[in-house]
Amino acid sequence: MDDGALVSLHWYDLVGLGGSFAILLAFYLAQSRRLSATGITYQLLNLLGAAAVLVSLVGTFNLSVALLESAWIAVSAYGIARSLRERGRS
Repeated sequence: MDDGALVSLHWYDLVGLGGSFAILLAFYLAQSRRLSATGITYQLLNLLGAAAVLVSLVGTFNLSVALLESAWIAVSAYGIARSLRERGRS
């Protein structure tokens, strides 16, 4: 990696890196039992992270990543809706 590599990143690369970080952070926190994998915070980190990775594809489109992140968003949205529904019942 040369000295100017970070300077050559575009805005969408930075958004994608932030999204990847959010997804990995959620996974780490769930694995270390600091965050419930069924809680809304976990689901939001996943949804926002996947959305950010999806946005990053404006630079270089990749169909496999687009499908994966779209599914990740859908599953996260389902998890959020389920968490909110369960909160309403309590």
